[in-house]
Amino acid sequence: MGTTAVSATTIAAANAAAIDAREFRNALGSFATGVTIVTTRDAAGHDVGLTANSFNSVSLDPPLVLWSLAKSSKSLSAFVEAKHFAVHILAADQEPLSNRFATRGADKFAGLQMQRGEGGTPLLHGCAARFECRTAYRYAGGDHEIFVGEVLTFEHFDRPLLVYQKGGYALAVKKPQRVAPSPAQSEPESSFSKDFLIYLLGCAHSMLLTKIRPTLEANGLDDDAYYVLSVLGVDDKRSVAELDALLRFAGRRVTFNLVSRLVQLDLVTVKPTADAVEGQVRLTELGRKTIVEVVAVSKAAEEDALQQIDYSEAHMLKHLLKQVIRNTAKDIPPLWKVKR
Repeated sequence: MGTTAVSATTIAAANAAAIDAREFRNALGSFATGVTIVTTRDAAGHDVGLTANSFNSVSLDPPLVLWSLAKSSKSLSAFVEAKHFAVHILAADQEPLSNRFATRGADKFAGLQMQRGEGGTPLLHGCAARFECRTAYRYAGGDHEIFVGEVLTFEHFDRPLLVYQKGGYALAVKKPQRVAPSPAQSEPESSFSKDFLIYLLGCAHSMLLTKIRPTLEANGLDDDAYYVLSVLGVDDKRSVAELDALLRFAGRRVTFNLVSRLVQLDLVTVKPTADAVEGQVRLTELGRKTIVEVVAVSKAAEEDALQQIDYSEAHMLKHLLKQVIRNTAKDIPPLWKVKR
């Protein structure tokens, strides 16, 4: 039998046909990447920018980075013709900016504070790091154009990163190093220890409330009154039964005696309705001023508690606590009323 020569092109085409494009994309999505905005200035002097997660380092000496752009992109010609571009690695709180630069047809730079870099390239603020580059090489890579930039200057702002994984935004949270406890610090083998979730949540809750109690007491309030006013500050015109249904999930009960005490303090009024028993509980002007003051103190206590925790960790903490609540409590009434 004779042998048949098969070209590399034929093999590549056969392999490409055998790969499902959607599944290939899903597999690539398992790799978490940073999110960047790449900017330049076109030949007509217009600012051009887009969101990309194809950024990579190439070399330290000389300092080279690369990114790629789909050949179908309307911005391709601007980057092909430009001699300079800037890569902005986005911080965790810049998701709205990422979405803006990922939108076609929008005036992406409208209202943004900027400065100018090499070749008039627009430079954005608030990012985690920024690289100003000269286009050193350009290569065709399948359906993308690959740009290699020589880094002329860079800045690093040491901010938490915005991450993209499996088709959505994510947060990068540093994994704490495990430190072996000393014998004196070792926890006893039991179901209740300092790692017990209920113990930890209880301690955190009590310590945060301790920070705001002086302000509550100065306004004649206790913890229950604080929770009622906080809910009304989000959305008032609630009945006593509605307030009670909302707060019983936090281990609080709202009674007519509690509401009457708030009425006596001129913090709320109860507006009669067709159902004379219920009525709508509303904040007075003094009540609104009081809750604004208390919320400001509460926010300051929160910021103080989170001072050793970066944005990503704080965001993740709140996300996980919400998940715990969803997993353990059923049929929680909405905090915001559905408008009819």
